[in-house]
Amino acid sequence: MRPPRFLWVPFELGRPFGAPGDPAFQTKVLRAVLALLEREDGPVILDDFPEDAPATSEDAATGWVCPIGLPKPAAASEPAMLAEVLREVAQLAPWYAYAHEARGRSTFGVSGLEIEPVARFLHAFFDGMPGNPVAGVTLGEAFRLVCEDLRSWYLEAATARPGAGAATSRALADWFWGETAAGRLLLALQTICAKSADDGVRHVAVSQLVPRAQRHRQINLQSGDST
Repeated sequence: MRPPRFLWVPFELGRPFGAPGDPAFQTKVLRAVLALLEREDGPVILDDFPEDAPATSEDAATGWVCPIGLPKPAAASEPAMLAEVLREVAQLAPWYAYAHEARGRSTFGVSGLEIEPVARFLHAFFDGMPGNPVAGVTLGEAFRLVCEDLRSWYLEAATARPGAGAATSRALADWFWGETAAGRLLLALQTICAKSADDGVRHVAVSQLVPRAQRHRQINLQSGDST
């Protein structure tokens, strides 16, 4: 969108002002946004909001489970990781189709790629700088869109199970980043792409790829701990 002034917030997707039901915190975020109008530097200002959203009782809810039992992700071996992701995709595909049919819409598809090419494009970063499969955008923007598509596809499939209303955004995030091969793929890519020669790819990896609340998993991944 390229706005001239932009506040980046580390909150869950769909919560641009943080947790619901907390007007004091939401007002703090709004004031931070409006304060950008008083800045005289620029011409483009990209500022980071320095706080995480406070926890809510909703975030502490339990009882949600994924509609299928995915095996525990193996260690972050590059050749094996793509196979694990594609295996998960095959297992979750009927649930994604069910979710799409039931809701009549999907947030997946912003890149224009199907889910398997999405996984293959991301895995190609292990071997260097892949070709850009998304027409009309930079490689960095394609990287961002494809990462969004991977997360959206998994989360929509995971919440398709009837009675999955107990799924909180935090529970879903913990499941994706902590229990899936797709989450481990993105965690591993963050380390690699943060050193990319492409400015756009590097920016996405450093500031957008892994939510702040999930960054501790990168340390666990490097130490071989999948918790």
